[in-house]
Order: sequence, then structure tokens, then C-alpha cells
Amino acid sequence: MEQAPGYVKSERHGHAVIVEFFHPQSNSLPLALLNNLASHILEAGLDEEVRVIILQSAGDRVFCAGASFQELSQIKTARAGEEFFNGFASVINNMRKCPKLIIARVQGKAVGGGVGLIAAADYAIAVAGADIKLSELEIGIGPFVVGPVLERKLGLSVFSQLAIDAGSWRTADWAKTRGLYSEVHATLYDLDESLQRLTQRISHSNPKAVKEIKKMFWHGTDHWDQLLSERAKISGSLILSPLAQQAISLHNKA
Repeated sequence: MEQAPGYVKSERHGHAVIVEFFHPQSNSLPLALLNNLASHILEAGLDEEVRVIILQSAGDRVFCAGASFQELSQIKTARAGEEFFNGFASVINNMRKCPKLIIARVQGKAVGGGVGLIAAADYAIAVAGADIKLSELEIGIGPFVVGPVLERKLGLSVFSQLAIDAGSWRTADWAKTRGLYSEVHATLYDLDESLQRLTQRISHSNPKAVKEIKKMFWHGTDHWDQLLSERAKISGSLILSPLAQQAISLHNKA
């Protein structure tokens, strides 16, 4: 495969690290960016001077369009499919195991795996218009890798609504009332003002206390390394189905 465009970068500001990702196709995520994102989160988590991580994407329209359809169309074997979806598994597991609190800055819409990244954050601040949907069933697969983190955050009932009605957008306010977003603000200015306030407070907290709180939040997920790997295998196999390949082809032509 060709080198994926886009980037992942980290910027340190005092005790806070901003981890930002970008892809020209609506901040979608090919495997290379997923692997880089997992590495940046791991590195920030290991830095003793860091107390809070801000996860954000570039631009002001779309937070994350989920999996890269261009890269999905290039998958020809179940093993390659499993490897791709394990990229999402690695990011989620690194966020889960990171001893620092992770705040998601959601400045636009999120689809599929992008919704999973938001759910894997410990706190999410969004702007009005940051609507969400899980589109996986529409393309012949399902939200298998992101399923555990969404069910944990939202509950089985809400997760099942998103998974089954895969074509419908849910508003940012809907997502807030269900627990995905902690805050929803009218403007990006208001979002960033609240984000700065919260970041400053966490930066001055006891890192040992934060670590213990993080462990408490994710209690009972120690088996997720294996679970998400198993889910990646399911998605990797289903992506090769004729129905999925047709849906991906139609999306890439649109």
C-alpha cells in the first residue's frame, strides 16, 4: 500500500499534551495513522511530566469519519482485514490503559470508529453540530471493535440503537443526554474556553490520584486486549464479503 497521507503529532503545553490527527479525507483513519495515534498516546502516558492528554483532530468540520474507505477497498485477505481493524483496537486499548486522563475535543461530526475514539476518552467536550452515527452495518460489517467501549459508555440499549439504525445521525445534544459527551457548547470558542479551564485544573491535580481514578474508571476491562483482537478478526473477515465490497466501492465513487 502507498504511504497514507495525513499526520499524527503531539504538542506539550506544561503538564498537558495535545495529540492531534489529520487526514485529508474528513479525518478518516488508515492503518498507518491508527498505529501512529496508538504510539503517541502510549508515549504521552509514559511521560511522568504529563498529567492530561487532549485528543483532537485538525480542521473545524469533521472530528473523524472513521475507517479509511480507500484503505478498506485495498484489503484482499482476512489477515490484512484483521490487521487493519486491530489498528482501532490498539488505539482504544492504549487509551484504556493510559494512566493519564484523556479529554476528547470534538469539533465536528464523528462516524463509526471516530465515535469509538470519543467513547474511549475519559471526558469529551463537543460543539453543537458534532453529530454522530455508527455506519458499519450499512457497509456489511458491524461495530465490533468499538462495541465494547460504546456499550461501556452508553449502555447496551443506546449502543444497540446506534448499531441497528446505522444510517441515522444523532445530534450532539442526543449524545450528551446519553453520556457520550460530557459537555456541548454553542461555539468553538466556548468549547476551547471550557477545555482550557478543565485542562488547567487536571494539570494541577495529584498525578497519583489521577492514576487511581483512571484505574477505577476502567475496572473490569483487563480482558480487552484479547476481546478487541477477536472482534478485529470478525470485522477483518466480513470486510471481504461481496456486500461489503460493493458498499465500499459505491462510497469511493461518490
